Amino acid sequence: MRTIGAYEAKTHLPRLLDEVARGEPITITKHGVPVAVLAPPRGAARKDVSDVIAELREVRKGIPSGGPSIREMIEEGRR
Repeated sequence: MRTIGAYEAKTHLPRLLDEVARGEPITITKHGVPVAVLAPPRGAARKDVSDVIAELREVRKGIPSGGPSIREMIEEGRR
């Protein structure tokens, strides 16, 4: 687990959030004393891309085809 000072954490928060999103927890210190831990939320494990694609294909099987096109639905919504 990486440790970083509060000032640096404030300055580089977007970068730190990217690191946390990749699964790396970060301890934030104030004057050398740990005060917080940035960590991904529990149960936020990322799914494998191929699993997500397979799930989307299963969902699409239940959607009837031959209905209005997306363009037609957009135009209908504008009326």
